[in-house]
Amino acid sequence: MDRLVVMTVGKTHSGKTTFAKELESVLQQSIVIDQDNHAEFINQHYKKLRPIEGPNTLKFSVTDTIVNYAIEQSTFHIILSNSNLNKSGRANLLQYFHEKGFKSMIVYFDLPSGLLKDRVTQTGRSKAIFRSASSFLEVLERQEQSPEIQPSIDEANYIFVIKDPDHTAEVIQQIIAIHLK
Repeated sequence: MDRLVVMTVGKTHSGKTTFAKELESVLQQSIVIDQDNHAEFINQHYKKLRPIEGPNTLKFSVTDTIVNYAIEQSTFHIILSNSNLNKSGRANLLQYFHEKGFKSMIVYFDLPSGLLKDRVTQTGRSKAIFRSASSFLEVLERQEQSPEIQPSIDEANYIFVIKDPDHTAEVIQQIIAIHLK
C-alpha cells in the first residue's frame, strides 16, 4: 500500500492540529509532524540561536530533519500539521514526497474570518511557539494581510476543503477510504 502524506493548509486556529491528531488516531502507522512543536522546543532550549528577523531557518531545519528521518527511517504515513500557506513551499515539499513514492493529500481549512477571530480571542493555547508575535490575533492579522494562495488540484493527488468545522470527521473518513483502496 502507498504511503500517504497529508498536508494541512490554513490559518491559525482553523483546526489543523486537532484534525491531524484525530486523523493520526484512526490512520494506522501514521505520525503527526507539527512545526509548532519544533518552535516551542527551540524557544525553550535554543532561544539564543533563533534568527532575530526574517525566516525562522532553525525551525525549518529542525522540521526538515524530522521529515527526512520519517521518510527514510520509518514506514509511517506522515501528517504535516502547520499552516503551509506558501504555494511554492507547499509545491516543493509535495514534489519531494512524490519523488519518494508518497501519495499526497491536502486538507485546506477555509473557515470564515469571524470564526477564526473568535477562536484566537478566546484561546487558552500556549504562546511558547512565538518568536516575534505577541498574540494569536497578531498572527491571524498577518496571515490575513499576506496573499494567501489557495491550494489547487495540480499540487496533490487529492484535495479536501473544510469550510465548516463540523465536516472534519467526514474528511477523515474519506481519507481512510482512499487509503484502503
